[in-house]
Amino acid sequence: MAADTVRVKNTGLRGVTVADTKISYIDGENGILIYRGYRIEELAEMSTFMETAFLLLNGHLPVAGELERFEKEVVQARELPGFVLAGMELFPTRTDPMEVLQACVPMLAMADPELGDDSREANVRKAVRLIARVPAIVAAWNRIRAGQKALPPDNSLSHAANFLWQLTGEKPGTDISRDLDICLVLHADHTFNASTFACREVVSTNAHIYAGVAAGVGALSGSLHGGANERVMKMLLQLESELPSVDAVGPWVRDRIESGKKIMGMGHAVYKTEDPRAKILKKMARRLTEKAGHAKWYEYLEKIEQEGRREFAAQGKSGINTNVDFYSGSVYASI
Repeated sequence: MAADTVRVKNTGLRGVTVADTKISYIDGENGILIYRGYRIEELAEMSTFMETAFLLLNGHLPVAGELERFEKEVVQARELPGFVLAGMELFPTRTDPMEVLQACVPMLAMADPELGDDSREANVRKAVRLIARVPAIVAAWNRIRAGQKALPPDNSLSHAANFLWQLTGEKPGTDISRDLDICLVLHADHTFNASTFACREVVSTNAHIYAGVAAGVGALSGSLHGGANERVMKMLLQLESELPSVDAVGPWVRDRIESGKKIMGMGHAVYKTEDPRAKILKKMARRLTEKAGHAKWYEYLEKIEQEGRREFAAQGKSGINTNVDFYSGSVYASI
């Protein structure tokens, strides 16, 4: 070994203090997630994504008139610039949606009249435009890759309902719109996760907000971060096709753990008990998979959770529980 070579164990950024944040707080030992002083369970039950987005941006829940003005600002920003849609129509249709999103966020910067203004007020307005247009990009790409034309927004619909309209071309019911709205609340912030860290690191160089968000989308696309729930669904569909029944899940789980393979959606870097978001999503998954005609998905997931906890506990790893990705994949697929 050369004298100038040092081997350092790769621990990533776990346990490394990066910065402080007042936006959200996690108590990993007790399974608590708080946005600006409000527990996630309370927001998921009583708030909306628009209220939660306002809370995260401004530090308080909206009072009389503030929510209406905020929602109006988001609605007015929904329309995508024409050159963004034209560019998307030139992309290869096999392109992954996350790659399309990462490519389009910087394109949005080109259309922002306040790009050079780095004041807090201007950056909040940029954030509003991103909140409005990121769903439009995702929905447009779903149609373009299927050979269809992107749909204009329906400004009479809520944030979640309008996304489903632009995605599918069908006006969603209030129940399914509310389900998606709750999911957006649950995923709105999570302190310094990988994508947030990527955003913060980039904008710390005085790069604009769009550059930071593009970097965050890149981090989010990874299979160990935002891509994890997609891998849970792939695991689930594979089990459904290969295993003779739910009863065969137990031996499959034991084999995975004994051979050192991951069970996607189980375990978390921060939570030492159950992820509070997973509890909410589990209830949604049971109801939505049954409604969508895929009740077996929930049966498999619940069995994996039970057997996984039992097997991990037998090995002295009792802190390994389901995380937000475990049930969210089946929720989104059912929606």
